Formats: sequence, C-alpha cells, structure tokens
Amino acid sequence: METKFLKVKVHAGAKKARAVEKSPDGWEIWVKEPAERGRANRAVAAILEASLSKGWRVKLVKGARRSSKIFLAFSKSPPGGNG
Repeated sequence: METKFLKVKVHAGAKKARAVEKSPDGWEIWVKEPAERGRANRAVAAILEASLSKGWRVKLVKGARRSSKIFLAFSKSPPGGNG
C-alpha cells in the first residue's frame, strides 16, 4: 500500500465548489457545505478522492476544526498490482 500526506487549505461555505492543486502534496479547495458537524470535511474528502487517481482513498488526520488540514492518502492496491 502506498501512502502520502496532503496539505489542504479549505474554504467552507463557498458559492461554488472547486479544487486547485498547488503542488504535488498541496491543495486549495472550496466547498459549498458549511463548516459544521463535519459536513465540509466530508465534502473535501470526496473532492480529493475524485481528483486523485483511481484507487486512492483519503482520511483526515489533522485539522478537523481548522481551515488548514492534513489528509492521509493511501492506495488500496500496490502500484501495477491487481489487488
């Protein structure tokens, strides 16, 4: 399993959802969902998973109540593997 950390700056409550990859491990993401009860965090995770290559999942590891967050991205199968 391959892993990497992603640094994400989140703008909750935006008029339009969008994501910008600032660097290989840095993102800036705008989401419509408000920053309450984890709604914005779940929306950011969904956007990251959709933006990364197929087979990658993400998990919030730091910054649940802050606009600057760190997500752990991990692939479910080894590179070039079938499983």
